[in-house]
Formats: sequence, structure tokens, C-alpha cells
Amino acid sequence: MESWPTVAWVLLMTNIADWLKTVQSRDFTMKDIILLHPSTTPHPGGFKCFTCQDAADNYECNRWAPDVYCPKGTRYCYTLHMMDNHGDSVSVTKRCVTQENCLFTGCTHITDNGYKVCSSCCEGNICNLLVPKNESSAVFSSTSPLYSTGTGLHPATLSYIVISILIARHV
Repeated sequence: MESWPTVAWVLLMTNIADWLKTVQSRDFTMKDIILLHPSTTPHPGGFKCFTCQDAADNYECNRWAPDVYCPKGTRYCYTLHMMDNHGDSVSVTKRCVTQENCLFTGCTHITDNGYKVCSSCCEGNICNLLVPKNESSAVFSSTSPLYSTGTGLHPATLSYIVISILIARHV
């Protein structure tokens, strides 16, 4: 019957030894560094944009936007903001895009339902915090020089693109 104190002592020492193993310091692996410093970019020039699809408003978009880096090959943050005839948000979409997706910024009215749609693009880390609400904020802002091909864009082109997006969403 006196073996119980010995068994208890062995179990206690085993638990203490296991605990000491977890407390001892060790060298960091590359995996540890990545887990401790998630701000490490996945590729040179990596950046983040707020991203969401058809959020109710800007607050809901930014609040639930995943904290991930934009894919390699993208360079800008894009925002599409749809408002009703009172200027209240109906839909907000934000994503990472290439320069080609930023050629049609501005605002247009959709006569069928009285909605106004504004789109903007910006270059920089999380630069799409706000949504465009009028012509002065629906712009393409870039910190890098852009090369123009000299071709002008017709104002109806943006309307055509926005209407195509809306029709595709409701089909």
C-alpha cells in the first residue's frame, strides 16, 4: 500500500518534465517568423485593398473585408459604389485590379431605377478606405506615371459597363 506515494511522485515528476520542455526556448524556424510577422509581403511590392462584393454600405464592406494581400499582377484598389436617388448606399464592391480595370472611373445615372453609380481606382496600400460619391471623388489616382495611348473614351462607355454589371448581377 505504500507504493501509491511512489506512483504519485513519478507522475508528478513526469508532468513537471513535460511542462519544462514546453517552457524551454528554441530557435525560430521560418514558419515561426511568418506566423509571428504576418505583415511580410508574399511578393515584392505586395499591398492590400479593402475587398468585398455587394456590401450594404462602406462600413459593412470595410468591417468584414478579409486582411489579405492582393494577387501578383494587380496594382490598384477598385471601388464601385451604387447609391439610390437620395444618395444612400445600395451596394459597395471593392477589389484588387489591374490598370485595365481602372480606365472607366467616374459617375453615371441609371435611369431605369434612379440609381447613381460611381467608380474609382487608387494606387497604394489600403487606399480605398472611402467610397466615391460624386465626380470629384470618382477618380483614378496613381502615384506612378501612366502612359497614354492617345485614345479618348466616350462618356457612355462607363454607363454601358455599369449597366452590363447590373444586368449580370440580376440574371
